[in-house]
Amino acid sequence: MIFTKLTDAADYRGIHPRLDRVIDCLKPEFLERVGTETMKLEDERLYVTRFDYETIALEESFFEAHKKYLDVHLLLSGEERVDISHPDGLELFEHRDDFYAFHGEAEQTVILRPGSLIVVFPGDAHRIKVQVNGPARVSKLVFKLLVNE
Repeated sequence: MIFTKLTDAADYRGIHPRLDRVIDCLKPEFLERVGTETMKLEDERLYVTRFDYETIALEESFFEAHKKYLDVHLLLSGEERVDISHPDGLELFEHRDDFYAFHGEAEQTVILRPGSLIVVFPGDAHRIKVQVNGPARVSKLVFKLLVNE
């Protein structure tokens, strides 16, 4: 997991070519063009979607993880708690394609605010959409990068 600010994203160049491409996209003129329809940047290997939603209570949330995809979550507005855990300490309750859903306890917690971003690697179970101080309206971009083909 990487937790950083939009202004420092370029510090993470060189980890993966598709992550470098995402970093290149983190400019206002690109970010403003992303809508709620998935925008494919490289077929199913790299795409981005804007999500607008209300954060939920911790009890309503769950962890998700992937084995093939790396996710980059960039918060545009609102605030959201994101929990991270290793899947080995969680209970799997659903699996389809490259989506694994778990229940369990958080090992790490970060708070996303506008301009914050988190990179979750394959195997990083992440619980998103969690309220910080009550429900909040959130807008964020999620980039999905295929890293394990």
